[in-house]
Amino acid sequence: MRVVMFSMTPLFADRSMGGAQKQLRKVALHLAQEGHTVEVLCTRRSPDALEPFHWHPNALVKPVLRFKQPFPEPYDTPIYNIANAVADVIEACQRADVFYSHDGGLIFPFVYTHTRSVVGLRSVLFSETLQSGLLFNADALVVPSAYAANVWLATAGQFYPELRERIHVIPNGLDFAVYHPDGRSDDLRERLGLPNGRYLLYPHRPEDGKGIRQSIAVLDRIVNHCGQRDVYLLVPQWIDTALAPHVRAYYEGLKAEISALGLQAHVVFHPWISDDDMPAYFRLGSVTLALGNYVETFGNTPYESLACGTPVVAANVAAYRGALPSAYTCDYGDVEAAAERVLSFLLHGDSQAEAAQRWLHAQYQQAEMVQQYERLLLTPVRLATMTHTYQTPHAYQLAPWCYVTPRGAIYHDFLGAAFERPALVAALEEGAIAADHPLVPEARAEGFLVPSHITFLNVS
Repeated sequence: MRVVMFSMTPLFADRSMGGAQKQLRKVALHLAQEGHTVEVLCTRRSPDALEPFHWHPNALVKPVLRFKQPFPEPYDTPIYNIANAVADVIEACQRADVFYSHDGGLIFPFVYTHTRSVVGLRSVLFSETLQSGLLFNADALVVPSAYAANVWLATAGQFYPELRERIHVIPNGLDFAVYHPDGRSDDLRERLGLPNGRYLLYPHRPEDGKGIRQSIAVLDRIVNHCGQRDVYLLVPQWIDTALAPHVRAYYEGLKAEISALGLQAHVVFHPWISDDDMPAYFRLGSVTLALGNYVETFGNTPYESLACGTPVVAANVAAYRGALPSAYTCDYGDVEAAAERVLSFLLHGDSQAEAAQRWLHAQYQQAEMVQQYERLLLTPVRLATMTHTYQTPHAYQLAPWCYVTPRGAIYHDFLGAAFERPALVAALEEGAIAADHPLVPEARAEGFLVPSHITFLNVS
């Protein structure tokens, strides 16, 4: 079959800008290896994503779309660039058996009206992805977690009763022949020029939401308060650093803060790590940190790290909540608890390592993931256009992006903080809250409540 794929994010032969692009490559390679023809249209950018290349003889990547770079706001570009991109995708769809929009960035349903179409929504944050979700009208919707499915059910699902039938949860899969605890990392350590010691890993983009400042605060406690002077925080330089002045300015601000704490000798900024080097990179670490409040819909980092035998300390936020084992999570912003977890791993190792391996192998096999995508993409079923409707809510429930913390506050993923709402917590403990309850208007407007007639998927 002929498969056309769309990626708003630029793609590369040997590295990825994020976890979503890693999964796209896995799916494209699997289909190509099975004998299908795969054409991937993505955004071009200068100077590093200009020429077509092959992931496989049957998988051609074409960086031809001229959306604005670097992110965010890719549609902040002259209108002819948008029109040309739409035309390019329509023409590709005309020669395809199925169209797959991987990251939901293409917001125009009419583009894929006459082709079997599957949309993947990998985020619940970027404006173009949110528009894609609310304008969704394809044959199937793929999300990487039950958490992501519940976010879309609570929002777009208010207007598309058929959405639940079209949602398919396909978790990201790991190649355990690549991501495993056994293997050497000496070569990578030498190439990065790392000092001898123990390493805390921060394998994320440079932004507050990914937890860089929490990671620095944990390092401060470990080094300056707990006396672990041979501990270093490794921070990869983002792939866009050379292209984006604001990224370079962000790093300079971080370095000033690090210097003020006397930690400049304990933070190592190094080049972005290629996909091939990531397993060795994880094996270098003593602990991997994922302490931000970024609203992940899956988040590959903790799973890849655990697969390589390196324990994780992750904030109990978004898709990590209820999915990661509790031994590896703490509440967002609780630097003291995070530091205690890190220190315990540094001094005593990970007593849950074997159990984590069994759990990962049972839940996140890459072969199963790509086979699920293959079955979904190659099923020749066209569905009727969904109908828009709206059911006036008579009662409300807690939104799936919120949870009541052990201390009785309500943590809100999209606001990135916990809030003291004792009256709202008490009302929720009684069950659904009637629409005419005096707490409802404000709590609904702030995003704490969604209609109670929506049935959510089980996250755990």
